[in-house]
Amino acid sequence: MFKVNQDYLKLPGSYLFSTVARKQREYQAAHPEAEIIKLSIGDVTQPLAPAIVEALHGAVDEMAHAETFHGYAPDLGYEFLRSAMAKNDYQAKGCDINADEIFISDGAKEDCGNIQEIFSKDSKIAVCDPVYPVYVDTNVMAGRTGTYDAATGTWSNVIYMPCTKETNFAPEIPEETPDIIYLCFPNNPTGSTITKELLQKWVDYANKNGAVIIYDAAYEAFITEENIPHSIYEIDGAKEVAIEFKSYSKTAGFTGVRCGYVVIPEELKGYTKNGEKISLNKLWNRRTCTKFNGTPYITQRAAQAIYTEEGQKQIRENINYYLENAKIIREGLEKAGFKVYGGVNSPYIWLKIPEGMTSWEFFDKLLDEANVVGTPGSGFGPHGEGYFRLTAFNTKENTVEAIERIKNLFLQ
Repeated sequence: MFKVNQDYLKLPGSYLFSTVARKQREYQAAHPEAEIIKLSIGDVTQPLAPAIVEALHGAVDEMAHAETFHGYAPDLGYEFLRSAMAKNDYQAKGCDINADEIFISDGAKEDCGNIQEIFSKDSKIAVCDPVYPVYVDTNVMAGRTGTYDAATGTWSNVIYMPCTKETNFAPEIPEETPDIIYLCFPNNPTGSTITKELLQKWVDYANKNGAVIIYDAAYEAFITEENIPHSIYEIDGAKEVAIEFKSYSKTAGFTGVRCGYVVIPEELKGYTKNGEKISLNKLWNRRTCTKFNGTPYITQRAAQAIYTEEGQKQIRENINYYLENAKIIREGLEKAGFKVYGGVNSPYIWLKIPEGMTSWEFFDKLLDEANVVGTPGSGFGPHGEGYFRLTAFNTKENTVEAIERIKNLFLQ
């Protein structure tokens, strides 16, 4: 008799955003007349930039002719895209990253979930709290997190690093030493950022203690302020301790096209049980060759167009569009009396909900009385309780309408 992976059974309930979507569907079915506005799941609404669409058309035309047809992509991805990434995303910022240290994938979510496979099952992980749920859930699936305490919403083998308003929603160095540290900046869900000086402390800590930093920089294109790193490799010593994820989903509207990438420097070494050093770049290469057949050629040509002069200009217009939505949300909520965080260097707004309500009760109130959908803070971890996340990923018209509804609800 075959048996299932028992670690999957440890997962509490369904995935956060699946639960949000289910609740919205159920409400819509019961109230078909309701005009619901989603400021919950961070899906883009603006169309692909013209330069990207043109590149897609050109790549599709190539696929129609035998002499220009492309099948399986190279294991790491096409050199034309990896070189463009290395030049524009790293070398232009003073980061010594080359094309052979970049692995093209179909999105940062997949990479964040899969990267844990190359680490020992007994590795101790540390996560920000609140945090993007994929980091913890995929380690649960791997059997790395111990037992779940429903009363506290925590796992016994996970080091939680509280991110509160007192710390400007940045984590502090934990007392217990982890093997793997997950950091995400600009942060999802709080929208907070980290300075170069503070990030240097984390890199120094990882170097001193033999830890690896998993750095999710999916939202770096939304940074507007100075002294905020766009990449961890802007920090001295980071190449020896850090893996970085980036994504085109929010940067260039690729949520339906799917393309992202992982950077694993040659200098980054892990250890065997016998203490022998081994290249994580080579391990991830081996994993990629075995489990992944590559991001489609047409998608990689589309991503290459992002780095053209026109492509850069056009995606910046879309990013600014969402940042303007974030400003509308932030200022509107403040006028309604809420304490609000984020929304300056990030498409996410993190708001303190009224006293006496849980974050799911606040979700229900917004849905029932304003027909607006957001994401309960408790879904991101224990320290997310008492907060709520809204996203700037909608049309400007819907964003304005949603905030007016919320203001009307709470200014009565």
